[in-house]
Amino acid sequence: MTRRLNASARNGNADSARDDIASELGRVVDGEVRFDDYARQLYSTDASIYRMVPAGVVIPRHSDDVAAAVATCYRLGVPILPRGGGTSLSGQTTVDDGVVIDFSKYMNDVVSINRDERWVETQPGATIDELNRQVAHTGLYFTPDPSTKSRANVGGAMGNNSCGSHSIVYGKTVDQVLGMSVVLSDGSTAEFHSVSGNELEQRMAKGGLEGSIYRGIPGIATDAAGEVDARFPKILRRVGGYNLDRLSTASSPPADRNTPGALDLTQVMVGSEGTLAAVTKARLKLWPIPADRGLAVLHFNTLHDAMEGTVALLELQPAAIEHIGEIIIQQARQSLGFARGLGFLQGQPSDILVVEVTGADPAETADKLKRVQQTALQHTAAYTTTLLPEPAAQTQVWAMREAGLGLMMNVEGDAKPLPFVEDTAVSPEKLPEYVARFDEVVKRHGTEAGYYGHASVGCLHIRPLVNLKRSEGIDRMYQISDEISDLVLEFGGSLSGEHGDGIVRGAWAEKMFGKELVASFRDVKALFDPKGIMNPGKVFDTPDMRENLRYGTAYATQPVPTRLDWTADGGFAGAIERCNGVGACRKLNAGAMCPSFMATREEEHSTRGRANALRAAISGSLPLTELTSKRMHDVLDLCLECKSCKSECPSNVDMAKLKYEFLSLYNSEHGIPLRSRLVANIHALSALASGPQAGFANFMMRNPASRWFAEKVTGIDSRRKLPKVTSRTFEQRFAQRTPRTNGSRGDVVLFHDTFTNFNHPEAGMAAVDLLEAFGFNVTLATNRACCGRPMVSAGMLDKAAANAKRNIEALMPSVKLGTKMVGTESSCVFTIKDEYPDLLPGDPDAHELADAVTTIQDLALQCTTDGGQQPSWNAIPRTALLHVHCHERALAGTQSAVDVLNLPPNLDASLINAGCCGMAGSFGFGKEHYEVSQAVGEDRLFPALRSASPSTEFVVTGVSCKQQIEDATGRPARFLSEVLADSLRR
Repeated sequence: MTRRLNASARNGNADSARDDIASELGRVVDGEVRFDDYARQLYSTDASIYRMVPAGVVIPRHSDDVAAAVATCYRLGVPILPRGGGTSLSGQTTVDDGVVIDFSKYMNDVVSINRDERWVETQPGATIDELNRQVAHTGLYFTPDPSTKSRANVGGAMGNNSCGSHSIVYGKTVDQVLGMSVVLSDGSTAEFHSVSGNELEQRMAKGGLEGSIYRGIPGIATDAAGEVDARFPKILRRVGGYNLDRLSTASSPPADRNTPGALDLTQVMVGSEGTLAAVTKARLKLWPIPADRGLAVLHFNTLHDAMEGTVALLELQPAAIEHIGEIIIQQARQSLGFARGLGFLQGQPSDILVVEVTGADPAETADKLKRVQQTALQHTAAYTTTLLPEPAAQTQVWAMREAGLGLMMNVEGDAKPLPFVEDTAVSPEKLPEYVARFDEVVKRHGTEAGYYGHASVGCLHIRPLVNLKRSEGIDRMYQISDEISDLVLEFGGSLSGEHGDGIVRGAWAEKMFGKELVASFRDVKALFDPKGIMNPGKVFDTPDMRENLRYGTAYATQPVPTRLDWTADGGFAGAIERCNGVGACRKLNAGAMCPSFMATREEEHSTRGRANALRAAISGSLPLTELTSKRMHDVLDLCLECKSCKSECPSNVDMAKLKYEFLSLYNSEHGIPLRSRLVANIHALSALASGPQAGFANFMMRNPASRWFAEKVTGIDSRRKLPKVTSRTFEQRFAQRTPRTNGSRGDVVLFHDTFTNFNHPEAGMAAVDLLEAFGFNVTLATNRACCGRPMVSAGMLDKAAANAKRNIEALMPSVKLGTKMVGTESSCVFTIKDEYPDLLPGDPDAHELADAVTTIQDLALQCTTDGGQQPSWNAIPRTALLHVHCHERALAGTQSAVDVLNLPPNLDASLINAGCCGMAGSFGFGKEHYEVSQAVGEDRLFPALRSASPSTEFVVTGVSCKQQIEDATGRPARFLSEVLADSLRR
């Protein structure tokens, strides 16, 4: 029987018991052992509706650590939970009082690849996408592709028996596993693969737990065979229970019930959700990557029409048919990040079907797409079909599909589309009737549901909207779940089609499988795990599904005094609660979110980890005083405020804004650090240093002795050189210039930021040249102040608001006249656009100015299509690599900058496939941040720059990016306006 620490807590012994366990583990584990309150809170949730606080966390460095941790917990009778990315939806990757083993930080190596035999060996902590990146050179790939594949670990795929969009072709994870190294529940190790003959006999003769398993499993499988045949659904997508149907792979019946012809224990391990043993390495099948792919997007006016269309399309044997329902489409249209990629939608469909076909070449793919289009026209109710043969367009469709879960959770209010019956599967031809009946159940209970999923295999993710903060919502969840489990049985389906049992489906194990089969499952569990320490209470014999809820009736948040406007989020707490745990912030080598997680692989330094910590403090799981503690500051400290989560997180969690508010609260209690004060006053300091004394000021700021002193006093890393100030400011140069414009487009006001004026006037003068080439009369913003970006980043929100008010007073007269307003520094422009309305809630001028101001690249792009004057470009051939500032990438996208940079016909510019540069304003100057700042840059940016030819120009849209690139490469990085101005015909 496992040691229950929560019971000990009632006797006041829980802390002591945890300390004892931590001490024991610390003696035997080379990796990290964390039993502090913050670690326990950070690992208390996944993507499900549940929250369970573990005793502590072990982060193993190697398989010996895993064995040592499991052996220790076996001896102490403490539950163990193997965990990867924490993306599970059923409540199987959290445990109430056991020890979490997180494989994702260190045990993520791809060990070996065999192209000829088409297999790969990998540790369980590798993400599916990362695994496939590393094997891509072979022309092969690992085929399970759940929507969370960018952060879902291979170990989790095996634990849940994951499938994804293409299971109609490749099957499930269980079909891809050739072997695995495991740590059994007593800490002993074993190698599982298909064995027979003498090898099987030798294993059965072994002593210890492994021998016991081999001797006992055949009899359990044989005894259960009749019930397996009667009760297991006859469909592809059944992943519930244990895979007793796959234990015997003999071509002929065994002579003895206890001696099968062949036995492969990997097959029962897959889908066991960490309840039998811990996997430390696996050998997986690889399949050829299709030579060519194409998508057809069918548009429907009703859900029923889409389901009927699925049945007709299956006759074409597509590679995938994915359904995307109305709620996801609506939320995608409203999403900052996803709305930019919806060009494939035509009209206002309620539902779409995404049909993928593959071919040996583009011609074959095109032929298949035409057949899909013809079938759609003749045999479905689709009102139009969009054909997408190009990979870039296909990527946008898949991005929306993969974000479906998070997008649905953006529905406003406490009633959310929740995952408690979202994994059912039926035979695909039954989908129309089944979905109609499902919808009847949902509506009978006074709510609605979001629909999406794998239509090709009859596995839809249907999520009823329920408010679990109220008792009637919890009752509604239970009643719907009860009725849907009956419906699934009636249709011969599976309650779990790919997401596993966990708690939400384990609750109905006996209804779905019958008492005899569940007894067989218990026998398997007892054989592998005699002390019951491996992830207990999952798959069957689970806690009541109405308990351990993340948001239950007892959940409440305490009011927090705030400075920013949180109305759109339902308050500060509502903004934190936007995080639903899907873990998109844990993706690697893709997009820009979350740079600190990519650099550290630490849950604490992901957007989800930070949200968990903040929520714990405001809801009482941690004392409210922790909200402004040094420990909470450590959690938030590595947030680079890049804003990537605001657009790339499907739920639009704005951690940068949350950090601003946190720092404001923290500063009010602990005071404002000297470095923050200096950075916040960079405008005034630059004004003092520039001009005739610039040479002396630059020497004093940049010589080694001064840098050493600055590091000791302010914490600015001595390896960083402070930006040089100029002896002639941009304002001075602008006043002395000779305008070259006919004024055909009228006036434009240039908001010249601090860095343009005092550090890089060349960028401002280039912007003026470009604007005049388009026919503008350029004037400067007068009486303006610093935009407030440095103050916002430091949490000095009152000071930032004062600057915002001053700038509004200076700029609004021009805005009211309809004069265009433009800036060259992305961070400053987007401070006005994104922060001013939050700093000055209720001020209509803040919103009007935010709408009016634009970047020079956006304005230039608008001018190319309005029929007005166009620049004349020179013919000098050039190549360039562009890095777009994070704020611009997040809030406006990168396309405008790319398109404008390619306006000169002989300028060949491409976007660097990289996320944040790592500098992030003043972040990279901090001594405590320097290594992380460099690691962020090394993720993709620095390697791409180093591989560029010497003649390639580096182009940026932000001053911090310029410094980071120049520091890292020793090569100049130029502003976009400079490069374009150089391309003008003089």
